[in-house]
Amino acid sequence: MTLNTLDLTGFQPKRIVPFPITRNDWGVAPDGTAIDFTNYYMTFDGKPFYGVCGEFHYSRMSPDRWDAQLAKMAAGGVNVVATYVFWNHHEEHENEWDFTGRRDLRRFVRLCARHGLKVIVRLGPFDHGEVRNGGIPDWMYGKPYEVRSMDPGFLEKVHDLYAHIAAQLDGLYFKDGGPIVAAQLDNEYMHSSAPWEMTTGISDEWVPGGHDGFDYVHALRRIAEEEGISVPFYTNTGWGGSPVPDDVLPLWGGYAYRPWLFYGDAGEHPVTDEYLYRDFHANDCPRGEEFDPTYEPESKPYACCEMGGGMFSSYNYRFVLPMKSVDAMANIKMASGCNFLGYYMFQGGSNPIGDGVYLNESQTPKISYDFQAALGEFGQARESYRRCKALHYFGLAFADRLCPLGVAVPDGQTAIDPRDKNTLRWCVRTDGERGFVFIDNFQDHDTMTAKKDETIAITLASGATVTFDGVSLAADENCVLPFNMDLDGVLLEAATAQPVTAIATPGSSRRTFVFLRPDGMDDCWFRFAGGDVRHVAADADLERFEARDDAGHAVDIVCVSRAKADTMTVIGGEALVFAGTPVAQDPARPSIVNDGAVVYETGGRLVVESTTAHVDVTSYPDGYLASRTVTREPVRAAATVTRLSDTRYLIDLPDTLVDALADGAARGAGMADARLRIRYAGDIGWLWCDGVLVDDNFANGDTWEVGLRDCASRLADARGRLVLTITPIREGANVNVESAMAARMERADGRIAALESVEVTPVYETALRKA
Repeated sequence: MTLNTLDLTGFQPKRIVPFPITRNDWGVAPDGTAIDFTNYYMTFDGKPFYGVCGEFHYSRMSPDRWDAQLAKMAAGGVNVVATYVFWNHHEEHENEWDFTGRRDLRRFVRLCARHGLKVIVRLGPFDHGEVRNGGIPDWMYGKPYEVRSMDPGFLEKVHDLYAHIAAQLDGLYFKDGGPIVAAQLDNEYMHSSAPWEMTTGISDEWVPGGHDGFDYVHALRRIAEEEGISVPFYTNTGWGGSPVPDDVLPLWGGYAYRPWLFYGDAGEHPVTDEYLYRDFHANDCPRGEEFDPTYEPESKPYACCEMGGGMFSSYNYRFVLPMKSVDAMANIKMASGCNFLGYYMFQGGSNPIGDGVYLNESQTPKISYDFQAALGEFGQARESYRRCKALHYFGLAFADRLCPLGVAVPDGQTAIDPRDKNTLRWCVRTDGERGFVFIDNFQDHDTMTAKKDETIAITLASGATVTFDGVSLAADENCVLPFNMDLDGVLLEAATAQPVTAIATPGSSRRTFVFLRPDGMDDCWFRFAGGDVRHVAADADLERFEARDDAGHAVDIVCVSRAKADTMTVIGGEALVFAGTPVAQDPARPSIVNDGAVVYETGGRLVVESTTAHVDVTSYPDGYLASRTVTREPVRAAATVTRLSDTRYLIDLPDTLVDALADGAARGAGMADARLRIRYAGDIGWLWCDGVLVDDNFANGDTWEVGLRDCASRLADARGRLVLTITPIREGANVNVESAMAARMERADGRIAALESVEVTPVYETALRKA
């Protein structure tokens, strides 16, 4: 048994003061609801608002997928969407603008509103996002001025860009009753850039990073406002010395998997310090490469826009993302003073093809921007999506309690060596008397040991002590444990279960508080004021009990296993719906391809999407749904593969499948899509249909998955035929993919290219009925 202590005597509650960055006239909706800020968190209608922001690039996805994917984000506890407006996606040729189809910014923002999602528009002119030239059109290369500068010629072009964006966003701002709450001007100004793709492979010139400091940022803001972009507040990336005006919200992030380390050469990725706790809202917070603000940290909220919700594959660095890295990062940020989580990316996508060019960056695939994100390129709901929900629901349900709590980092935590696998990593959010203990047992590029029978003892500001006995946690897991938590009058002194949410079930006079039992927590207990202790059975997927106190307060408590929580969706704040079986990576062979089911609401319908024809569906309260199962007629769709050579194959799909995808009948019959799953050996995989590149993939040893719905009409024209080509691994340029942590390594003999398997997996969609 290891004793871990924290002394809160003398601890002072967080000092909360106004942070006046919102425009009073633009920060108030027609119904009088106002957005505002303190130095620690955002407020909405005068109440603390816990932001969960997910990046979703509308132009990187077929628009017929937008509605379902936004609905999945909302169902996953996301309440803000951030999106880049890529200039070269809209004005690839000078004075030829396109806001149609997948470039229809206005329709996308309106769909966000439909799902209750607020929007941050990242305007550019420079964005990056691994897009060609960082989003700067090719034709700007030949202008008689430098981009990202104060040159009047460049600023005039920014005027034109912002005017066209403003026309799309008119009437959709918060002041109009719309969802747009913020805008970002440029991105990582004076910190990073992107290759000028016209010169890649020759002189490898880069887009200018900028050198005009605050003058440039102020000029962009002035132009935006002159063109009618009337947002309540502005944001800016804070890292790398980017100039952040005093009245702008700086946004931070954290990436533990960094392909840019290998843009020039191959190598071994180091472990990072991203999974160590610290107080990012303390003026004396340790500074580093990723966090070195130019302002006093306590003067502005610590908020994020680019936490690694996944990572793209670059040519020199390929790996399978450990899905547990994503919610572990969220745990770290939340514990360290973040009251606004922001994932990049949350929704993966596919780059559109330009006029004779691919609109991507040369280090990445031509089409795919799947990013191994929580929601994949073709709508896949990954393990990271399922795991993050518990933390998101927690932040949303208990925002008024969590947001004001300060950070108390136990002695020694900030000095832990990231390679230390054995020391318990923990941190506390508290006001001195109540709060939450955060524990992380994940480390990137390494594997932690399981923690067993740890004891945590916290001396409160009052001198009383709260003790957590028997704390255990499986390797790679994380959790949040409450102390002195008010459950509608019933005082929970401590628990080794994680609070998730509270729901008001139909017809009940009291709320139900929902908890999860962390993986590896051998003794999951709840200790209430008065001495009552309840233990949850180690093999229980769901256990319900009642908690009362002597004053007559009573609540229902539901505790679910980690696996059960991953199948859970909160519906309307009144019910829990559990669909399918848990989804998890296989540690022996990690895979981003996940079977399972996901539940979301759209257009007044409750929808279950799955890759199996039969799905078991249950609910709390029992009987909330009309049926306990979802069954569709299984679709049989085998692909016929013809080998032309080691590097070229024909894939023929059955006519019935192609016809159904092309005419939409499949969706009416319950099949929403069909995914082609390809396993191959080689360097790069290329999938073509009727001479057009459909998708591509840098081999990393994982299954490559392609949604066929996006190319349905082209498939029909090609009579169901696809061409798969494989760029072989050549001697001296091999990709080592034996480990999920591998980078590109030079180790090979000869030439390797082979197709291992091709499978077609139908995706079913069914509406659920409430009882």
